[in-house]
Amino acid sequence: MDYTLVRELGAEVAERLRAARRARAETGQRLLSDDDERELGRSLIAAAIEDFRRRELAARGGPLPPPEDDRELAEAVYAARFGLGRLQPLINDGTNIAIEITGADRVWLHKTDGQLVAGPAVADSDAELIEWVRTIGAYGGLSSRPFDPVHPWLETRLPDGSRMHALMSVCERPSVSIRLYRLQRITLDELHERGSFSTELLDFFTAAAHGACNLIISGEPFAGKTTQLRALANAIPYHESIITIEHFRELGIEHFPDLHRDVRALEERLPNAEGVGGMSLAELVERSRRMNPDRTLVGEIIGGEVSAMLDAMSQGASSSMSSCHSRDALSVFDRLADYALRGPAHVPVEATGRLIARAIDFVVHMRRVSLPDGRVHRFVESVREVVGWDGTQVVSSEVFATSPGELLAEPAAPITPARAARLAAHGYSPHTQLVRR
Repeated sequence: MDYTLVRELGAEVAERLRAARRARAETGQRLLSDDDERELGRSLIAAAIEDFRRRELAARGGPLPPPEDDRELAEAVYAARFGLGRLQPLINDGTNIAIEITGADRVWLHKTDGQLVAGPAVADSDAELIEWVRTIGAYGGLSSRPFDPVHPWLETRLPDGSRMHALMSVCERPSVSIRLYRLQRITLDELHERGSFSTELLDFFTAAAHGACNLIISGEPFAGKTTQLRALANAIPYHESIITIEHFRELGIEHFPDLHRDVRALEERLPNAEGVGGMSLAELVERSRRMNPDRTLVGEIIGGEVSAMLDAMSQGASSSMSSCHSRDALSVFDRLADYALRGPAHVPVEATGRLIARAIDFVVHMRRVSLPDGRVHRFVESVREVVGWDGTQVVSSEVFATSPGELLAEPAAPITPARAARLAAHGYSPHTQLVRR
């Protein structure tokens, strides 16, 4: 693709679009909606390419290029003007789950099958890449986010919902990481069919979702935490009111009204240049308690919001599910305590431990492994029941565990009677023998 030509045609289309806006304003017509303007843009792009081909034919002669070449050129101009430029094809490629960029020409693509492959350059220069990120920061997400030497770190959401992190000035070349958003209508049954967990765990998860158990989904990056959380959320009964609270909205359960009657999706908001107008995850969690939800889902625990969430969970007003980065299920408790200690309230470890013991029912740990055939398999490796607090640490029991070399967790210890009774009331009773250890 000749991106010099793409930029020239994009500039021509932009001028034609401005002229169309001026004409509508001068004649008193209403402004076009975003969708209408994009449709107009496509027709203007087609006209600009046709004019270019006429000029090229008059100047050089010879045959015109095949129609498919013009279609590719039109898509590139459209992406540059209305989309994400050269990144758009990479984002549209359903085999990509993440994109890592170091400078304009060092691009790596994480594939759904676990492979890491080199990608094409996304800009002609690092300066062009920085300008692109700056533009996205200004118009992406729910609030404008600066990207400059004073604000070298940017987190925002792309128009399709993908999550972008960018860094400049503190590194030799600008660095951009994009976690691609694939809106999935995923259910526990579908994850079971993929081999993520056994039939026994399918029944357990269904009962836990219906029985309003408080769950933490843990795991390392790309282990399938969000997918598991989304499937559990989709098992929540239709009539219940749900609030989702996220750094960036990516659970997406509000897009399926046939599964959920009432979903309110909240997103963190950064303060403006004057330092006002922001609302953190912790504040959103605190305020959500006054909105009378049946369920509160915190997409990912990353800081001081853990204290407000655990406090709300321990009071029993609503049940909650969330996810947390961790190398194993046991480490979750230390991670939550660290977040609470470093948060604005500086909650002591002992206080957080007591809150965890009162609030959380189960920790579900996800694992990602590479199979001999090159595919990547994501599965539930362990489920721990929180039993209590002994004065120094959270006491837990691994009720489902994976044997060495196996990819399905099986019952490993009995669930405490009170929780077993709650799960039984919603259809779960153990139907395999405990794993002998």
